[in-house]
Amino acid sequence: MEIGQTLQRQWEGYALYHASKFNLILHLVAVPAFIAANVALIVCLALGNWVGAIISLATMLLSIAAQGRGHSKEANPAIPFSTPSEAVARLLLEQWISFPRFVLSGLWLRAYRVAP
Repeated sequence: MEIGQTLQRQWEGYALYHASKFNLILHLVAVPAFIAANVALIVCLALGNWVGAIISLATMLLSIAAQGRGHSKEANPAIPFSTPSEAVARLLLEQWISFPRFVLSGLWLRAYRVAP
């Protein structure tokens, strides 16, 4: 599946899979942590800072694990990954595009207000 299709599919179901207050708040912390760690990983690798790169990678993995925990609390579980490459693509697109778009569009706040 190409990137545009993946983004469209992800966006169409985004509010459905992000409806619990716990998951919404968790994503509000975990996604920026992932993005910062992702940038730090690239910088650390470019500078040859292997300790920083390992810490950045660990932070990214912890962020994804935390988000997985948040999704486990949702009434509507996310669609399972079909392949490892699809998992990486969906995760990166969610962190860098879909969740920031969800917040900036005001849909995060709306979802938070109506969440039980």
